[in-house]
Amino acid sequence: MSHRGLRARALVPGLAAMTLLAGGCTVGPDYVRPDVAVPETYRFAPETPQAADVVTTQYWWSQIGDPVLDDLIAAARAHNYDVLIATARVEEYYGRVMTTRAGLFPQVGAEAGGGRQRISTSGGTVLPIDNPFNSVKADVYASWEIDLFGRIRRMTEAARADWAASEQARRSTEISVVAAVASGYITLRDLDNRLRIAQDTLASREGALQVFRERFQGGVVSEVEYAQSRSEYASAQASVEQFRQLVAQQEDLLAVLVGDNPRAMPRGKSIDELILPVVPVGLPSSLLEQRPDLLQAEQSLVAANAQIGAARAQYFPTISLTGMFGAASTALSGLWVGSSRAWSYGGLISVPIFTAGAIAGDVKQAEARQKQALYGYQQAVQTAFREVADALAGVQYTRSQLLAKNDQVDALSRYALLARDRYEGGYTSYLEVLDSERSLFSAQLEQSTLRGTEFGQLVQLYKALGGGWPVDGAPQASVNQPASPAKE
Repeated sequence: MSHRGLRARALVPGLAAMTLLAGGCTVGPDYVRPDVAVPETYRFAPETPQAADVVTTQYWWSQIGDPVLDDLIAAARAHNYDVLIATARVEEYYGRVMTTRAGLFPQVGAEAGGGRQRISTSGGTVLPIDNPFNSVKADVYASWEIDLFGRIRRMTEAARADWAASEQARRSTEISVVAAVASGYITLRDLDNRLRIAQDTLASREGALQVFRERFQGGVVSEVEYAQSRSEYASAQASVEQFRQLVAQQEDLLAVLVGDNPRAMPRGKSIDELILPVVPVGLPSSLLEQRPDLLQAEQSLVAANAQIGAARAQYFPTISLTGMFGAASTALSGLWVGSSRAWSYGGLISVPIFTAGAIAGDVKQAEARQKQALYGYQQAVQTAFREVADALAGVQYTRSQLLAKNDQVDALSRYALLARDRYEGGYTSYLEVLDSERSLFSAQLEQSTLRGTEFGQLVQLYKALGGGWPVDGAPQASVNQPASPAKE
């Protein structure tokens, strides 16, 4: 007769006792969101139109107004490997939930087998009538742990929270990738603009070099002035090659972000044509509740809290039942004979008496992990406010720097023009012309950089806010935001 050894923590389907025991209590603390001291508003809040007066779109990056950027971000969301890895990790954690939750339900299986055997005639063993002989068996078995004190339920709660945390980690990755693509594209357009400035300067200095060459050959200017003109032309030429290198490297970076091999990237509007999104005033501090890293930290706290209950449940008895029904015979036709039937069932209660502190150690570890998760959540909240404050300060002061730089470029453009006129009129040396043109070239490059930095600070602000601000009472959809899987 076949008999399958079954572990404790099982249940025979159909036993009336399971109905009475299945509705047991759940030990351990229930999760309560901790209080965190947060400011009512953000530091460096902008003095711009109210949020209701700001034109919004489905995705914040669409406000920049460049279809090429929209296409690049769409490609990154679909093909970026960091996003794909994070998505696969969510599926892994969903599988863990399924595995853990399965312990709440009966585990039913079946087995069948057969074979032929001969027993030694000289071993002193009682021989069967037929030797060799056949053996055939078939049985159905079931197992089920009675979760009387909620150990499996707490473990399932923790697994669901881990699943929810993995989804928020995926959202955080997607927001970071979107921000990286937006910043990378803006940087590319800034580098394109600086390359254009360098090329324009090179063309201007090439014309000046040609004039000085002719004047030097005609004995009008000295070799010193001619050498100075050659030096400035070579300097501009080096700058052009440097920016070409930076443009190529930035294109490679963008290509990898969108999931492609390094290649030339498409262009849309110039950096001067891009629309600067407006940050509204009156953004509430509660807006940070949509940040995926904060939601992830909270779900990690939920999981750690549930693990305390799972650890404490080890102090209580484990109640289990086993069951098997089948048949065994020396012939396949004999399986259907009543005499070949075999069945068994039983119950077991196991109670820990002395564990030398093993269970207490598990509980202490779980409580310590819960404290770590709590402090991590509180730290994440503070970090979120710091990042928003830093981004708002960056937007505010970068804009002030850009306004001042615009005035400087205007003044240096006028200075360079007057210096050239003074030199041609014989009132000053060529050194003044060189100084004015160098200063203008440097200021123009800094002006372009600041313009790109201003866009970059706004991108960082959107990222710090978790993808935008509420529109008509609903969070702006920076990325897909499904319902928390922990509640499904």
